[in-house]
Amino acid sequence: MSKNLTPGAVLPDFRLPDHTGTKRRLSELQGDDPMILLLGRGEHCPRERQHQRELVKFYEWCAVAFTRLVTVLPNDLHDVNKLRISTGAYWPHLSDGELEVQRTLEIDEYTDGHHQATVPHTLVLAPGLVIDKVYVGYWFWGRPSPYQLWEDLQDLLRRSKADFDPTTPEARAAWKAGR
Repeated sequence: MSKNLTPGAVLPDFRLPDHTGTKRRLSELQGDDPMILLLGRGEHCPRERQHQRELVKFYEWCAVAFTRLVTVLPNDLHDVNKLRISTGAYWPHLSDGELEVQRTLEIDEYTDGHHQATVPHTLVLAPGLVIDKVYVGYWFWGRPSPYQLWEDLQDLLRRSKADFDPTTPEARAAWKAGR
């Protein structure tokens, strides 16, 4: 069972090298926006590559929806880049080559005797690295589709943004008050 991957928990602010080798904190990548964090199984996995390809269009939506998308893989930088380039998934990819994320969250895939694989998880994060929703994608169908993520983000923003519906009297009053 994963450790502390429950709605309401705050994810540790891991500092990992991105696909260029630059160390990045998750909080830096998230900023003040919601974020989808993909804790991937590893470059060797065909299901991983397929899921990354499915999210390429979703990434275009994120760009206009004030949402961040980040992938963490239990691979060295060479393999992280190999997956990123082969799938066309050009959002930030981080290397967990030292398996810090995997160990901290206790999401090592004990059923794979050949790779240091991670049990894939997709996390919907509210600002501040607060976990809003968790998907476990050990089986491919456990991974969320772009449309499920759309609904999750819609729900999160409806609950967290006072101006999600700018036609409400409260949103109009806040706008007039300069907030």
